[in-house]
Amino acid sequence: MQRQDREGVSHRQWPRREFLAVTGSAAIAAAAFQEPARGAAAKARYRAAVIGHTGRGDYGHSLDAAWRGIPNVEIVAVADADEKGRAAALKRLGVERGYADYRRMLDEVKPDLVSVAPRWLDQHRDMVVAAAERGVRGIYLEKPMCRTLAEADEMVAVCRKHNVKLAIAHQTRYSPIARVVGDLLRAGAIGQVLELRGRGKEDRRGGGEDLWVLGTHVLDLVHLFGGKPQWCFGSVYENGRPIRREDVKPGAEGIGPLAGDTVHAMYRLDSGATAYFDSVRNAGTGGSRFGLLIFGSTGIIEMTTGHLPPAFILESDPAWSPGRSGKKWIPISSAGIGKPEPLKDGGLPGGNALAVQDLIAAIEEDRPPKADIEPGRMAVEMIAAVFESQRLGKPAAFPLENRENPLTRLE
Repeated sequence: MQRQDREGVSHRQWPRREFLAVTGSAAIAAAAFQEPARGAAAKARYRAAVIGHTGRGDYGHSLDAAWRGIPNVEIVAVADADEKGRAAALKRLGVERGYADYRRMLDEVKPDLVSVAPRWLDQHRDMVVAAAERGVRGIYLEKPMCRTLAEADEMVAVCRKHNVKLAIAHQTRYSPIARVVGDLLRAGAIGQVLELRGRGKEDRRGGGEDLWVLGTHVLDLVHLFGGKPQWCFGSVYENGRPIRREDVKPGAEGIGPLAGDTVHAMYRLDSGATAYFDSVRNAGTGGSRFGLLIFGSTGIIEMTTGHLPPAFILESDPAWSPGRSGKKWIPISSAGIGKPEPLKDGGLPGGNALAVQDLIAAIEEDRPPKADIEPGRMAVEMIAAVFESQRLGKPAAFPLENRENPLTRLE
């Protein structure tokens, strides 16, 4: 049952039995990935709120449910400018208080934690700034972070000013498999890392949109495993020729000005390795190439994205050719090379649970979250650098001087 007051605040009466039925499975999934409680974080009680926008990015990849099942967190309110979408979210989450205006929600509810859930980018900056300025302690933000580096700079500045911890939903950073891959690289399991190669899903979004929407995950992994970029040399094409001003159109999902059905990018990393990202529209086969290959002097590691992504290693093969060497790809699990996976893949809710639990720990320990706002900004910069290099006709050096969308200056 639901009622709405004259200011657009929705209140839902949610029977306890129905609420437990809805949240029970999520609680079990979250518990499976929960780390041991840390001191005060285990005893503290946090009040979380959700910001969504049905029809304008909705609730992202289940970021509305990220707090559900976390023992020391209660979801207390939802904001959604769309009345029907708001009602559905209240029912889905078992929450009584709903708001049409997220700013009013933040003022009245004063939550400790907020999910900025819409997958569209056009409101991310405003939502994050509003939350940080109103005393929120932690923000879980859907990827990509925002539309421009100028927006990213503003978000970083406001979070620093108010000591707000912000985590981006780059879920692979929280993956126990990613941790194993990092350990393998540091231990020299594939020798010296020489290059990293990533591709998008290369479906109808291939090219510029693929770079923004899915490339953010891959480039975040390049940064994680290969280090910061020094420069980017990018090429962006439309219909077989370099993009021109007339090719620039409003991008989907609030991306902003966008162009290109083909993207080729090369990065020089401070580790000495070279990284590549490519995407060609409609050149994929169901996203089967989506992910990252890490080439070392004595082998290869392959992985995709997610909190329990498929990952494999080709060891002792400096030729990078199983056909010649007779070597075989061996699966990597959270337990190590060739070992059965002891964890169950709970899907997005499980990955979100890892992320928000780390965010709470980051607040208590006064440290950056694993998917902090700074690497989030770096992913935006690595994307923007591809278009900036195309505009300049030469490599674009980091940090980029142009903090606006490069396509607005394209000739």
